[in-house]
Parts: sequence; structure tokens; C-alpha cells
Amino acid sequence: MATSDLRRVFSDVGRVQAQLETAVNFRLRSELGLPLIFFESMTVIAEVENCRVQDLAPGLGVSAGGASKLVDRLCALRYCRRLPNPDDRRSSLLKLTPTGRQELTVASRSVDRELKRLLGSVLSTAPDQGPRGHVARASLVGSATAVVDSPERRRASHRRARSGSQSKPRHAG
Repeated sequence: MATSDLRRVFSDVGRVQAQLETAVNFRLRSELGLPLIFFESMTVIAEVENCRVQDLAPGLGVSAGGASKLVDRLCALRYCRRLPNPDDRRSSLLKLTPTGRQELTVASRSVDRELKRLLGSVLSTAPDQGPRGHVARASLVGSATAVVDSPERRRASHRRARSGSQSKPRHAG
């Protein structure tokens, strides 16, 4: 595949992701007044046993500070609580409240309806693909995640953070 084709695929994937996120965010906000980032945060908290802010950050693709601010907002809405971590006094464990679990259940149904509306017909138009389509998707996501979240990239990011340097654009404008 030519480099220009790869750039086109990259651009298309990013555009589709942004459109899907926008549509799901609009649905959640209009039906429940809940931003997508709150839904995603609550989903991670519900799925990760003994979830800490440090666990939430990579699941959302945000910094630990950004995740902490999200948790503060969820706590203010009484969707989440910070509990003492018996294994580490410096951190706390995150738990959804009954209200948060109920909101997550309702929001999950809303997200599922919207994704079915947006993707259901697309994914069902190739019945001959069957499980292979899901395997291809899993492979694509796994490969992309492995590259984007590779140990080399994390080490380079930590080195830049420690040195106080930011990556600079290669061109002005």
C-alpha cells in the first residue's frame, strides 16, 4: 500500500471516529445531559476492579491530572466516590455510587441504540464476512494500539516530560 493511501486511511479512520463520538455525545447529552467523557469514565470505573485515577487515565487517553478532575466532577454529581485504598494510603479507590451505576445502565442503553443506528447496518451488510470482520477489526485496533502505546513511545514521552521539553512542530504555520 502506498504511503499516500495509508495517510488517506488514517484520515478516514480519524474522521469516522470523530463523527461517531460526536453523534454518541449528542445522544447522551440530549437524552441524559451526560457528556460522553463521563460515560466513558464511569464505564472504566465499573469495569476495573479496585480502579484508581492512575488506572482511569490510560483507559480514557488522558493525563492523571485530567482523570482526577473528571473524577472530581463525577463525585460532585454523586456518580462516584473516592474510597481509601488499603494497599496505598497515597491513592484512593474509585467506586460508582448506586446513582452512578443506574446512570451508567441507562446511558449504556442509549449508547448501544445510537451505535446500532450508526453501525448496525454497516456491520450487517457483509454477512459473508461473519466473524472475520470482527477479527479484522480486533486486529486493526490491536495493531494500532500496540504502535501508539508502544514501550518506546512511552519511554520517549517520559523522557520529554522529565526534561521539560515538548515535541515541536517540524514546520511553522
